[in-house]
Amino acid sequence: MSCSLLEFCRLQELKTVRDYLFKSQKTKEPSEEKDQTENELSWDTSDWEAAWDTGENKEEEAKPAAKEESVGQSGPSWMQDCVVSMSPCSDLLVVAREHKAVFLSAKWRTDDSGKEEMTLAVSWTGTLSADEGECVSSSICIPLASQKRSSTGRPDWTCVVVGFTSGYVRFYTENGVLLLAQLLHEDPVLRLKCRTYEIPRHPGVTEQHEELSILYPASLVTIDGFSLFQSLRACRNQVARAAAAGSDVIQPPPLAYKKWGLQDMDTIVDHSSVGIMTLCVFDQMKNASILGGYNSSVKGSPPAMAQYVTVGGGPFTGFYYAVEGSSQPLLSHVAMAVASKLTSALFNAASGWLGWNKHKNEEEAPQKHRPKVEPATPLAIRFGLPDSRRHGESICLSPCNTLAGVTDDFGRVSLLDLARGIAIRMWKGYRDAQLGWLQVPEERSIREFSPSASLPRRHALFLVIYAPRRGILEVWAMQHGPRVGAFNVGKHCRLLYAGYRLMGVNSVTSQGWQLHTQQVCLLDPTTGALRTVNVPFHLALSDKKSERAKDMHLLRRLTTVLKSREVEPDVLESEAKSVLLDIKHPAIKKQALESLLSNKNAPVSCLTNITSALYDTLKDQDPEEVDPALLQLCSSQLKLLQLYSDIQQLHSAADAEPSSDPLDSFAGIEDELSRVLPTLNRYTQLNSRPSVSFAQDSPDSPLSAQAFLSHIECTPEGELKVTRKSETEWTQLGNFLFWGCLCGKSSLHKVCDTLQQAGISPQQLLSLLLSMWLQREKEILQRPEETVRNLHTLLMALSNMKGAVEDSWDPQSISPWWQQVRNTCIQSHNAAAALLAALVAHCAAKASITSRADSKLQSEWEAVSLDLEQWAVCVRQLEDVLVLQTLLLLPPPQGSAGGATAQCSIKMLLEGGTGGVADSVSKWVFRHNLVPERLKEILQKKEDKDSDDKTEPRQGGTEKEKEKQEDNDKMAEMLMAVRQRFPNSLSPDLLFAHCCWEYVVQWNKDPEEGGYLCLAVEHLKQVSSAHIQLGISTMMWSTFIVKRFSAAAFLMEKVGKAPKDRLCRRDVGMGDKAVTSFLGCCVQLLQILMEADSAVEEVTPPEISVDEVWCGAEGPASIAELALEQRGVHYPLVQHHCLLASLLHAAMMFSLKVKPLSLFDSKGKNAFFRDLTTIQLMPSGDMDPGVVALRQEFLLRVLTGWVQAIDTPSSSTSGSGSVPLPSNGPTADWWPSLCLDLGSLLQVNPDILRRHLVCELYNQGLDLRAEEVMLEVEDKDVLGSQLLVLTGQRLSYSLLHSQSQTQPAMELLARLPPTLCTWLKAMDPSELRCPLVPLTQTSRLVSRLIEILPENHAQYSLALHLLEAVEALTTED
Repeated sequence: MSCSLLEFCRLQELKTVRDYLFKSQKTKEPSEEKDQTENELSWDTSDWEAAWDTGENKEEEAKPAAKEESVGQSGPSWMQDCVVSMSPCSDLLVVAREHKAVFLSAKWRTDDSGKEEMTLAVSWTGTLSADEGECVSSSICIPLASQKRSSTGRPDWTCVVVGFTSGYVRFYTENGVLLLAQLLHEDPVLRLKCRTYEIPRHPGVTEQHEELSILYPASLVTIDGFSLFQSLRACRNQVARAAAAGSDVIQPPPLAYKKWGLQDMDTIVDHSSVGIMTLCVFDQMKNASILGGYNSSVKGSPPAMAQYVTVGGGPFTGFYYAVEGSSQPLLSHVAMAVASKLTSALFNAASGWLGWNKHKNEEEAPQKHRPKVEPATPLAIRFGLPDSRRHGESICLSPCNTLAGVTDDFGRVSLLDLARGIAIRMWKGYRDAQLGWLQVPEERSIREFSPSASLPRRHALFLVIYAPRRGILEVWAMQHGPRVGAFNVGKHCRLLYAGYRLMGVNSVTSQGWQLHTQQVCLLDPTTGALRTVNVPFHLALSDKKSERAKDMHLLRRLTTVLKSREVEPDVLESEAKSVLLDIKHPAIKKQALESLLSNKNAPVSCLTNITSALYDTLKDQDPEEVDPALLQLCSSQLKLLQLYSDIQQLHSAADAEPSSDPLDSFAGIEDELSRVLPTLNRYTQLNSRPSVSFAQDSPDSPLSAQAFLSHIECTPEGELKVTRKSETEWTQLGNFLFWGCLCGKSSLHKVCDTLQQAGISPQQLLSLLLSMWLQREKEILQRPEETVRNLHTLLMALSNMKGAVEDSWDPQSISPWWQQVRNTCIQSHNAAAALLAALVAHCAAKASITSRADSKLQSEWEAVSLDLEQWAVCVRQLEDVLVLQTLLLLPPPQGSAGGATAQCSIKMLLEGGTGGVADSVSKWVFRHNLVPERLKEILQKKEDKDSDDKTEPRQGGTEKEKEKQEDNDKMAEMLMAVRQRFPNSLSPDLLFAHCCWEYVVQWNKDPEEGGYLCLAVEHLKQVSSAHIQLGISTMMWSTFIVKRFSAAAFLMEKVGKAPKDRLCRRDVGMGDKAVTSFLGCCVQLLQILMEADSAVEEVTPPEISVDEVWCGAEGPASIAELALEQRGVHYPLVQHHCLLASLLHAAMMFSLKVKPLSLFDSKGKNAFFRDLTTIQLMPSGDMDPGVVALRQEFLLRVLTGWVQAIDTPSSSTSGSGSVPLPSNGPTADWWPSLCLDLGSLLQVNPDILRRHLVCELYNQGLDLRAEEVMLEVEDKDVLGSQLLVLTGQRLSYSLLHSQSQTQPAMELLARLPPTLCTWLKAMDPSELRCPLVPLTQTSRLVSRLIEILPENHAQYSLALHLLEAVEALTTED
């Protein structure tokens, strides 16, 4: 590894930044300048070397005329005229010029290739200066640490500190809000520098305090970091608080600072505050004797001193020492910007591009009062480096505070040793150089095994020098090391080196923090790229002849060769061999070998030859010098490569051997196979639907040597161990080893012998074989006889291997070997392949046990074994699972719910508990949308046969109908097959219970699908056991229904009518139509609950039994078992809820106005929505007449609504009641009887309801239906009076209000008695909903009136007159 320049960020909107800062200097030829700037600021994505080669030419071409050179921003060097500073966290960049500034903040964006990259985009622009004529002279960005305990080292916010030529230092937030301004000295600010806390790397190193230092031409001010941190936090909180609430001003704590007057130096241009240092006793004595003579006394403890180094002229470098305690800290009263003009600061922060003009005018007034400036404490120079002609330009302090780099006007860079005060190195030819430092920690891996591993990590120090005149960036190792890196970067870059990190950190808060800070950044204004220098630690260890560096170079060369795909195998082999043999360092040699072995482009022969050559070389060396781990790696990889080649060769040899299975042992399998073949064929037919898979996941894709090596590792004992990674990779390996054997393409016994000799355990080989067998189910089922025969041979061969079946195994105990096969089959979702494997394993186990028994007993007895018993159970279970899986694979009809096919295995069904099978079938019923009646037909065999007989004559239908009939027959047949395999688990009650529960669960997921809940109730009706019905109804009500039911009731009570769709969706979670259907289902559910509760007493609870081979089910109880555990319900409470459900359903169906809960008293209201199993205080005795009146009014409106709903055109025109009504919906025939039942429960007189119904039917013109109901009316007198008025209205309409009044009608009107005529005129026919009724019907009605009115009735005579009038009208017609 060598030095590298890594781009980590890009600047956006560079042109915008430049145009804003140089706005006042725009030239008069804008078009030329525009072309030029677009050239200079276009994104340059080419490699940096190419940019370096063509950079000068581009520059020359870009200069249009000499006259534009005078403009400050015409060239890419515009940034050299600006003050630039960057946060060490790289999340904020400040570019300032004169009185303007632009802040750029970090943002993440996705580039064209979809990769995330960090950019710096303009976040604030504005004017910073407040005084007339002052300009920005220096700036730094200080990230402030978060005080939260959860912080991991990211800054809370960043403070921008700006120094001005007026002497002011101002502090801003990253949004440009002014926090505080300080005038500590009345000369221009030359330089701002910061020092933050660093954890001491060695014991005995003095902990340095945080501070901000400000340099003036003859003074130095240092502000204590803790004091500054607290003040800035207080000011920022104040701004936030004032912005939020406009609260009173809170004075923040004052700043503690020291001010030194630097003496004995002509000019000072830059400084470094080195920090607190204590002299050793020898240096203390030396200084005392130099200053006070050899007789001077020395104090017991050396004083602590703050060291400051300045550069400039006369002397060239000055060293100042301020003894701690010699000057008391001064306290400044913080001049708060927010206190006087908060609005201007906030406006400035929010205004963005528009804020710079206003801010300056508003800030002028408060700045006129200049604060008092404290005098400086004089500080004499201790010593310096006198060089009268040389003038220093800048100084850069190293991170370890012991070295500093100084640049001067002679184009030299000097390296100072600050402890000794001498220059120890100098570089020539670096005019206008910019400096930075890099401190690189040692990589952990280098020293992990070294004896000094417990020592702290070493750090290497590098000096980075950017020479703009030459456009080169160099990295030098300290102190006398060589140049370790050089880059051509262009002549207009800026090297940004902060030299500090987060402020506000201490030894406690920094524990465990990962501070992500860039040490050195190079900003290129031509492309906007920000790059950091990456230097590996080992470059500091020695020069270019370093063995390790050479090894690293060779490793890089090998990596490059391996990456290129065009290399010929023989070239690759020779190149890789020479590199591997040349590398000296064992760790790097091992790394190189590993990268070679993991390369996909290298062929096996190449890998074998190289590894073999390396192994031979290591063997020839002195054993003590060879790394044992490397030798072990070579031998193990050689062994694996050989194994890979052998197996590949065996599979490609195509010398398949004839099967040598004993005929009698295989005959057993053939019988079994022929028995299950019909089921297998049906399963294959359903499972062979086309599916999509990726080519690289295909089992037929060859296994590369690299993949083979990654799967198998060699143990120190020489055995091979297969590591299981993903299921796909495991199957691929099994495929590579055994598929050829199963297809009969390669020799079974040779492959097994090769694998046994290699040392792979039989158990792992068995696992690989079974995994592959189960995955390749489709190919196996295409030729089951051949593959099964080969599997049998292979399984026998593996069983006979050493370590497979233990010699000490007793047939009466369970063999771990056969248990492994059983476990794999039990867990498999591929039912057919698992069944075939189980049949083969059963047969093989039987043969194995018989041979053992023969060798031991030598008798006629048949061997009985626990293993064989378990195999018999396992095979039976797998047959059951296969039949069930075949049913589940049946594709659902088009337009049904659909969904993924359910997978099942023995393990899944056992873990599913006693209801596992019923649960799977219920999901299938849901997918196929099988209606309960049809399901009942299928389950009852006799009815099923009858229905088959009935459907036989329908053969003459269309093709589609025939096809549908065939599908139905196939479905019924398969369901019956499953039912025969699981007679107990799929008993009708259990299956209907699970179907009911499945539908209600699906309804709960999507309440809009009201049909699901209706079907759930229909399935529940089919359950014959009252106990199960009662339990499931109770569970359904409490789990899914009652919450939505109560929401619907409260919503209707709130709005006082049937709510609209929007309100229903908001409160109940479904639309108004779905709510109507839901309430209808609630009524049915509660009625089933009441019927079941009544029937429970008469019958005993059913016993739920499990099928014999599935007794081992361990899992959740089935729905039926849970139902049987439910407590009994309180019948009156259920009836009470059923009453409310009926009222709500009626209100929704006919869109009536009602407050349903107001139809009950307080006891009734309190009882609602309680647990149905609890006994509640129910309403009793006579109800309040007011409530009864409300109830009566509601029921009358329901009857009116029903009559209006049934008035279809056919029934009204014919006037007959012969049209049959549907069984549900608003026109259902049971609404009147329901109202009468409700009336008796609600204490409403049923006769009033019947009379109202008769009147409504006549009113609607439905006379025949009215006559049917009239027979049940008890109070005929009142009904007669009501119908008399109705008859009068009909006659009044035909005589007086009809549009077509005939002459005979007018004559008849003249002949009528005056009383009748007056009475008819008083009638209002507009009350009739159907006034145009045939006269025959009216005549019939009048004759009915005469029948039901007693002769002594007051209106009997009127009825007789009416009869005469109607008869006269009829004769006229």
